[in-house]
Amino acid sequence: MSTNNSHDSDVSFIRALAELLRENDLTELQVKREYGEDDSLNVRVSRQTQVVTTVSVPAAAPAAAPALAAAPAAAAAPAASADPASHPGAVTSPMVGTVYLAPEPGAAAFITVGQQVKEGDTILIIEAMKTMNQIPAPRSGKIARLLVEDGAPVEYGAPLVIIE
Repeated sequence: MSTNNSHDSDVSFIRALAELLRENDLTELQVKREYGEDDSLNVRVSRQTQVVTTVSVPAAAPAAAPALAAAPAAAAAPAASADPASHPGAVTSPMVGTVYLAPEPGAAAFITVGQQVKEGDTILIIEAMKTMNQIPAPRSGKIARLLVEDGAPVEYGAPLVIIE
């Protein structure tokens, strides 16, 4: 296979991966393609996603419908302050990786909502480049909210937990 054909094939392969990413609403996809003993292609395709916070508005009587037309602008302000990353007790991800809430599959979670933790207690694990990184509580307090699911990918700076 000539180098140019190999390059064209790799570009087509990467485009196909990007399409899979978009079609399946994924944020990241990593693939290693082995061609021979000393020839491989390692591809990581990722995209940023925009976090959208929704605000529930109770159903209004038909007479209140004109007043609701002006409500979206007013509702945007509370939604911005409800951003978990801006909460003073937010613990953010120090790296890109995959979150695990327990030390191993089937084991009890490190933390639960309402639990008291001490500074330095392990609150979760982030796997990055096949390394399990224990994430300690930066301060003592009560777990108010758990913002990630077990096995979920996280980006650098993403809010993980809120400790109050």
